[in-house]
Amino acid sequence: MKIFFAYIALISLIAVIVTVSDKIRARRKKRRISENALMAVASLGGAAAMFVTMILIRHKTRHIKFMAGLPIIMVLHVVFALFIIRIL
Repeated sequence: MKIFFAYIALISLIAVIVTVSDKIRARRKKRRISENALMAVASLGGAAAMFVTMILIRHKTRHIKFMAGLPIIMVLHVVFALFIIRIL
């Protein structure tokens, strides 16, 4: 269980870093992090951290793909976690 929480903490930190990095790159008109890469990090467990970060820094809040997609991924993560806990 400790490994699970360590993984979630690490992927959440990565999600925050890539989200803030993309926002900084957008402001500086630099090469951006692709939406697919952002969604991949979210799918790997960083959806909640990414969603909160996007709202706090007002990044991609007009994109339905993120504002609807990230909460859906979060629900799927909870369902998956409950399923795994029930099996163990």
